[in-house]
Amino acid sequence: MKVIGDYHTHTIYSSGFRKKGKHAKGTIRENAEAALKKGLREVAICDHGPGHYLYGVRKENIPKMREEIDRLNEEFMPKGLKILLGVEANLVGLDGTIDVDEKLLKYIDILLMGYHYGATPKTLSDGFGLYVLNPISKFFYLGREKAKELNTRAYIKALNKYPINLISHPGSKARVDIVELAKEANKHNTYLEISAKHSQLSVESLKLLLDVDVYFMVNSDAHEPEDIGNVDEALRRALEANLPLNRIVNIEIN
Repeated sequence: MKVIGDYHTHTIYSSGFRKKGKHAKGTIRENAEAALKKGLREVAICDHGPGHYLYGVRKENIPKMREEIDRLNEEFMPKGLKILLGVEANLVGLDGTIDVDEKLLKYIDILLMGYHYGATPKTLSDGFGLYVLNPISKFFYLGREKAKELNTRAYIKALNKYPINLISHPGSKARVDIVELAKEANKHNTYLEISAKHSQLSVESLKLLLDVDVYFMVNSDAHEPEDIGNVDEALRRALEANLPLNRIVNIEIN
């Protein structure tokens, strides 16, 4: 079994209003070099969406990243590695709005979407529904099912609005009905991530999806170059859940 691509890695461009390198440490070149060293065929640079004030990519940097990746691919593709430009967009609206617009979509190769504390909500109502109710529901049962319902509905609406390739760490930080989300994801050929960094997808969640027609990726969510391709924890969970390995699209089975 061999991991052939890591489609969730971050660079110094995940900086928000702060100095580069505070949140994620590597440059695009350093991530590419690490991926090549690990024997990967593809690596995706997916910095946080611009709506996150602490570590979002600045919109004006995305065209620059596109140019840099195109240049680097001239060097790395003959060596067997392709670099993709992506964004890990933030869910910012209960109506499924994310913080990546059409202007930015034209620059990228892959679109991830997830939920993160600290993203700027679309409206005050969205702020309460997404960024107040979810943290509260972690500590108090009251509102937990309502939050789960709102989250699931928002994810599904996002899938119907945007060309999302991968849902990053679904269920982490914001509970979802993972079965309903998986069914909708499959309609759009969207993969679910088994994250080596986050607790989701967990063994328990994966067991719920054994009979659901949906496919997965195992990713590192690396914030430092040395972590790229390190997906052992994600694979461990998949194996423990008895998930058929042919449903993980970025591994090669010998």
